[in-house]
Amino acid sequence: MTLRLRTIVGLLLIAALLYGQAPKADDLVELTAIDPTIGLDIRYATPNNFTHQKVYASARCLLRRAAAESLSVVQKELRQQGLSLKVYDGYRPLSVQKKFWEICPDDRYVANPAKGSRHNRGAAVDLTLVDKKGNELQMPTPFDDFTEKAGRAYMKLPKMAIKNRALLEDAMTRHGFVAMPSEWWHFDFRGWDRFPIMDEPIAP
Repeated sequence: MTLRLRTIVGLLLIAALLYGQAPKADDLVELTAIDPTIGLDIRYATPNNFTHQKVYASARCLLRRAAAESLSVVQKELRQQGLSLKVYDGYRPLSVQKKFWEICPDDRYVANPAKGSRHNRGAAVDLTLVDKKGNELQMPTPFDDFTEKAGRAYMKLPKMAIKNRALLEDAMTRHGFVAMPSEWWHFDFRGWDRFPIMDEPIAP
């Protein structure tokens, strides 16, 4: 093999190696690795959720890279206003979705596992707003409140709750997320249907 040919082959191998390691939009990533300033309150890693059971082994938030990077942009924008995001849930294994459906078979609030959830694709996030001290801003309801009050069209609420709901929705929708009508805390990342449904456990 000539020196020139060896050089070309070497360059091709380096290019292939770099290409293989290049970040991809559909990678499932740790949210805190993308933006450690975003707070986590992963409720399903505790009994403090509607199932009253711990269903995740670890309090981690995983999302598709494209969604996590867009969420980081939202965070940077909010921090300029003295606010921050706090995330309740991200990627959710399909096996957990089945448990949720057994408890609450109502597709206004829990996706039917036969079709899969946006959460099962790593392309949905549940979250709220907090102030500089980490205190949650007033919202229409607590997280996972399965009543009409959690809906975005519900207006019989304190003015501050309506204002904060709108603030969160405006920031999220400007950066690639779609608001779920029945839950003020839930946002789907645009293009969620291009990601596959997964059932990998959220390991410690």
